[in-house]
Amino acid sequence: MMELKAGIFTVAMLAIVLSSPATAQKSPPAPATSVLPPAPAPAPAPHHVDLADLLSVAGPFHTFLEYLQKTNVIETFQNQANNTKEGITIFVPKDSAFAALKKTTFANLTQDQLKSLLLYHALPKYYSLAEFNKLSTLNPVATFAGSQYTLNLTYDMGTIQVKSMWSNPKISSSVYSTRPVAVYEVNKVLLPMQIFKSNPPLAPAPAPAPDAKASDVAPSPTSGKAASGKAKADEKNSSYQVGVSVITYLALAVSGGLMLFW
Repeated sequence: MMELKAGIFTVAMLAIVLSSPATAQKSPPAPATSVLPPAPAPAPAPHHVDLADLLSVAGPFHTFLEYLQKTNVIETFQNQANNTKEGITIFVPKDSAFAALKKTTFANLTQDQLKSLLLYHALPKYYSLAEFNKLSTLNPVATFAGSQYTLNLTYDMGTIQVKSMWSNPKISSSVYSTRPVAVYEVNKVLLPMQIFKSNPPLAPAPAPAPDAKASDVAPSPTSGKAASGKAKADEKNSSYQVGVSVITYLALAVSGGLMLFW
């Protein structure tokens, strides 16, 4: 009996010891929750200049823009502006520059020639006005039309001229110049010898205004006679008025004298 109680006591003690916190198996700690830093805000989309919109409102460049759109060269220029690090520089002739040349100068060009002419008006890299000073030392400068279509640039105290075979226009103003796009106005169309074998003829001068009619400038003989007759009548009338005034004065004098005798 005593042995049974001793066994029960021993089992009870073992149960107490095993169930105590000191001997209980420790559960693994919960993994620490990782806190990720907030994702950076997406970079703003780059600002792209719409060349068609710019040329339509910036000046009288409608003829040049019409040719760009007709040949899809505007898309080539826009792609260069939007998707390259080099950027683009465009020389834009005014409408008056095209009007100064005979209409057949451009009407007789093939589609490929017209496209090359338009590409000839651009450089496949952005250049500020200040950079033309250095660029002019690298003449001839290849254009967007290819290595055989070159320009010679001159820089003289801020005046920049862009020389082609048959024209030597100057940059008259900066339409837009923010990297990667530069657009400069020129006062003449660039004319490469690869397209024009001789100097294109100028548009005929406008007809002079018709001369004024003789009747609008000099008086007719009839009107001259009428004027002469009027002058004589005025002179006669003036003489008559003087005569009447003299007679009236004499009559008054005589009347005054007679009154003295009374």
